[in-house]
Amino acid sequence: MALANKLNITDSAELARAEEKISKKKAALLFESGYLHTLKGGTLDSLLEIHRYLFDELYDFAGKIRTVNIAKGNFRFAPVTYLHEALKNIERMPQTTFDEIIEKYVEMNVAHPFREGNGRATRIWLDLILCQELNLVVDWSKVEKEDYLLAMERSPIKDVEIKFLLKEALTDKTEDREIYMKGIDHSYYYEDYTAYKTEEL
Repeated sequence: MALANKLNITDSAELARAEEKISKKKAALLFESGYLHTLKGGTLDSLLEIHRYLFDELYDFAGKIRTVNIAKGNFRFAPVTYLHEALKNIERMPQTTFDEIIEKYVEMNVAHPFREGNGRATRIWLDLILCQELNLVVDWSKVEKEDYLLAMERSPIKDVEIKFLLKEALTDKTEDREIYMKGIDHSYYYEDYTAYKTEEL
């Protein structure tokens, strides 16, 4: 069953295709316009704005913190009751070194602030922090999909794997559009399309 959307699409596969096409177009525009780099890396406002920019043609909840509890597999993301406080704490986390930035990224993934589109929005957010703090970004084409997903699943308990994977893929080609776009390539990173279990509040 498809999420409620502005296009009134009721088939989940059709919605996934529309979402891919529209969010890729908006992600490219976000980069090419220079607007992305006017945002302050590491803030909650910047993440909300990235999400809004990518998904505002599709969802009423674009750029808004979720109001449902969600889980994927056996993993429950931060409950709504504590979500706002958790996001404030994440925003205050330091981000001056690579390790600090990845730790912040991991915590934001655990929080999972949005109903849909967390992976794409937070990868752009991560690269924005890396770019502004270290003048580096992740070349996502060098990160194997299965390794990334497994490392992210284990990262709340042990973040050594995800740090290693992403550190090995760092590049100083911060203005390379192709490298940037790989971070939101849905055929490569499919985790946003695996089913969430939700609890309406």
